[in-house]
Amino acid sequence: MTTTISSQDFIASIAESLQYISYTHPRDFVQAMARAYEREKSVAARDAMAQILINSRMAAIGQRPICQDTGIVTVFLQIGMECRFDTTGSIQELVDEGVRTAYNDVNNPLRASLVTDPAGKRINTKDNTPAVIYTELVPGKTVDIRIAAKGGGSENKSKFITLNPGDSIVDWVVRTVPTMGAGWCPPGILGIGIGGTVDKAMVLAKESLMQPIDIQELIAKGAENTIEELRLEIYTKVNELGIGAQGLGGLTTALDVKILDCPTHAASLPVAIIPNCAATRHIHFTLDGSGPAHFTPPRIEDWPKIEWEAGESVKLVQLDGITKDEIATWKSGETLLLNGTILTGRDAAHRRIQSFLKEGKAFPDGVDFKGKFIYYVGPVDPVGDEAVGPAGPTTATRMDKYTDMMLNETGLIGMIGKSERGDATIDSIRQHGAVYLMAVGGAAYLVSKAIKKARVVAFEDLGMEAIYEFEVEDMPVTVAVDSRGESIHKTGPALWSQNIRDYRGRS
Repeated sequence: MTTTISSQDFIASIAESLQYISYTHPRDFVQAMARAYEREKSVAARDAMAQILINSRMAAIGQRPICQDTGIVTVFLQIGMECRFDTTGSIQELVDEGVRTAYNDVNNPLRASLVTDPAGKRINTKDNTPAVIYTELVPGKTVDIRIAAKGGGSENKSKFITLNPGDSIVDWVVRTVPTMGAGWCPPGILGIGIGGTVDKAMVLAKESLMQPIDIQELIAKGAENTIEELRLEIYTKVNELGIGAQGLGGLTTALDVKILDCPTHAASLPVAIIPNCAATRHIHFTLDGSGPAHFTPPRIEDWPKIEWEAGESVKLVQLDGITKDEIATWKSGETLLLNGTILTGRDAAHRRIQSFLKEGKAFPDGVDFKGKFIYYVGPVDPVGDEAVGPAGPTTATRMDKYTDMMLNETGLIGMIGKSERGDATIDSIRQHGAVYLMAVGGAAYLVSKAIKKARVVAFEDLGMEAIYEFEVEDMPVTVAVDSRGESIHKTGPALWSQNIRDYRGRS
């Protein structure tokens, strides 16, 4: 006898699961991050992890997104061959309806980040569809669903190589991780796929990220096969790189390393890496025809009780009327609390600014970057009395190609984002006496509480990529590149990789 899966139950389960993971970290992730926080010796990295954990708890309580980038939806479906659906629609249509329902929920709207015509006009689809789906027919009478919402910052750092059969996978991974920068918001999980074909290795890497975090249990019991040996060796050597939380330097870069493999051609050794960021979002559930899936509310007691407090060395900064002379006193690695007015802008806004400058057109009213800071962010829509929804930083490296233009032609003096800047951009920052500040990726809801007023001032048609004006109060940031060109993303990991080597030498 076959099992009938109600299309409405299926759609509702997809929608509810996406809502749930938007504000609820998996329990094993919270525990792993808390362990890393407790053992961390780097002050900057420990501070970043504290913000991530506080943000995670706040999001679970407030049922608002952990990160403003609520991701591209990926679904792994295993459909029992004795199942049928009560619809003539496709699986793609059913999943997309669930995604559409979740992302347009008025109580917790999620950011629509997908664009159609990706090589051309890049027009937002407005509902975050379509999802990416992998479907497998298997024996049985149930539908097994693993679903994730993967952020662009970590997805963009994915890597692939076809090694020679005798090459070292570990050596390639250890060489490659530093090239990924901090845009994937470490500490997180590294998913690795080995074997198959080029496309299969990438899917294996993505699928491996659905597995539970268990590296500490593996360390305790010891490796029993080649894959477990690889996991342990890569976990140790990646953390010895000293990259640390948010790339600031520290003891923990990877919370776990997951690996799936597949038989491959005798001449090939395909290897893929896909990182999961500090906003790890995934869930696993099964439908058996008895109704929609239900998700147990998180136990707030599972989160560590951490309070973030500004230390004595933290500087209170008033941005309105700030001068380059004051900026010149800031040093790389310092923590600031920002107050005043900032403008926002991401890729699409920068492209439009570029076209305005080339055509000699005046900017819209309210867009004046002279003596101002720009925040690289695409916020979630607000609900209730929020000024703005979760509004964490996007990867600043993507704006590198526009930085010289902005500093030369608009009077901009400072930028706020996440991750490192390239060497040419650092030189431009130094030459202009400007500064780059870093907000913590993965702390979007926490950051949004510092934004007291928000309004769109230009390019409203760009949706979340429009230019906003924010009024902020005590917004925490770290000086990532100071006006002399010193970058914490260079000095921090270099210091901590040496500290780790020294510690091992004394052990």
